[in-house]
Amino acid sequence: MTTTSPSDVRPDPPHSPSSSPDDRSLAEFGYPQELHRSLGRYASFAAGFSFISVLTTVFQFFAFGYAFGGPVFFWAWPVVLVGQLLVAACFAELAARYPISGAIYQWSSRLSTPVFGWFAGWIMVIGQVVVVAAAALALQMVLPAIWSGFQLVGTDPAPTSADGAANAAVLGVILLVLTTVVNILDNRVLSLVNRVGVTAEIIGAVLIIVLLLTHSERTPSITFHTTGAAQSGLFGALLVGSFTAAYVMIGFDSAGEMSEETRNPRRVAPRTILTALGSAGALGGLIVLGGLLAAPSLTDGHLSVDGLSYVLTSSLGDGVGKALLADVVIAITVATLAIQTAACRMLFSMARDGQLPFAGRLARVNPRTGMPTAPALVVGILAAALLLLNFASPEAFLAIGTTCIVMLYLAYAMVTGPLLIRRVRGEFTSSGTDEEGGRLFSLGRWGIPVNALALLYGLLMTVNLAWPRAEVYDPAGGHWYFQWFTVLFLAATLVVGVAWRAMRRRAPVG
Repeated sequence: MTTTSPSDVRPDPPHSPSSSPDDRSLAEFGYPQELHRSLGRYASFAAGFSFISVLTTVFQFFAFGYAFGGPVFFWAWPVVLVGQLLVAACFAELAARYPISGAIYQWSSRLSTPVFGWFAGWIMVIGQVVVVAAAALALQMVLPAIWSGFQLVGTDPAPTSADGAANAAVLGVILLVLTTVVNILDNRVLSLVNRVGVTAEIIGAVLIIVLLLTHSERTPSITFHTTGAAQSGLFGALLVGSFTAAYVMIGFDSAGEMSEETRNPRRVAPRTILTALGSAGALGGLIVLGGLLAAPSLTDGHLSVDGLSYVLTSSLGDGVGKALLADVVIAITVATLAIQTAACRMLFSMARDGQLPFAGRLARVNPRTGMPTAPALVVGILAAALLLLNFASPEAFLAIGTTCIVMLYLAYAMVTGPLLIRRVRGEFTSSGTDEEGGRLFSLGRWGIPVNALALLYGLLMTVNLAWPRAEVYDPAGGHWYFQWFTVLFLAATLVVGVAWRAMRRRAPVG
């Protein structure tokens, strides 16, 4: 197994056979085709959309956004969507030029230095593991609302209660066992599950929007109010309320993450990155608006505890509401699967370059299934271990969710930052053609302003999310470690990374 960094790799020698233009494109970066290249345009879109998983994340964090922001938290949605579209536009350019697994790691390494790129990949993969755990916890928001028998621990299903937090961990571990098995089987099975799940999610999201809007109890003018907001002041309400949108609109880079398994990735991946984010952002915003308009009451406390599950079952009736919640369960399952897949590809890509402990094992691809088995097991086990925090305190639910967003936002900035420097220096080219002879996706003369705004937005949102607000992260008091959890977790991630690299310099991993 090679121990070079991405910037050091060289193309395979001429005698290395390549069976397709896609494989030869990968060989230009010095990598053989090991993952099975079987994903088309819709499967690539599904990879990005299912990571975002608008139903999973909106249902998981709607209650939090409403509790701290009130109805006005809706307006954080378009702001976050525009900010993330700026980032996605930059990523689309890079996906066209570097169609390689381990997108964030590979892009950052090639735009900056191998060491900087390694830390971007390290932060990203740890963040992805935390996202897997956070997504699995979302089952608690819907399964007990469908049937009380899904409350396996205690009697209180609220995720902010001790019973609800513990039950969320149990349900999450069960889901992780399922997604780990699928991530080991075969990438055709994985693709099929993703495509079916995303199709069901889109249909369900559209139905939810239509039904909520046709059962409106009030006008959209309510979104200008902070009624019931726990956060004082309009600006403060929007800052904390933006957590919901920020958590939803991440993971669109997964379409680039799956480039080595996608046909015509230089052409397909840039478009699916943008369409996955754009469609998920639009659907999510309409669901949030519909929930605010159709809720039976904005002041009875249910919205800030039970969220959208309460709106569906109370406004649409138990039958229709629970049927739609079942669709949300499908979305949560597929989202957890897709996020775990993205983390697996990041581990595989870094290990292939000898950049992780046990690299030889982590970089091994099963030739029959085309799947890296060891990364799937590692991600599943680590995510399950994180879920155990929920047994310690209900505050872990929010701590885990916010931490994963901060990790990904920081990793994104570690790509848009070096990219902006390259643009300013005139070192980033917009030339080149895709697999069909068309021009590569490019921002052209808009590159520098779009890139600069993307970086500024990402850094500001990272600070906003990580800020240790006691009223947000430790409302009950007495748990300082939850208030500072995100900062401490990020610091620990960096310390472990520095320590491992120091040991590796003394005794190279081979």
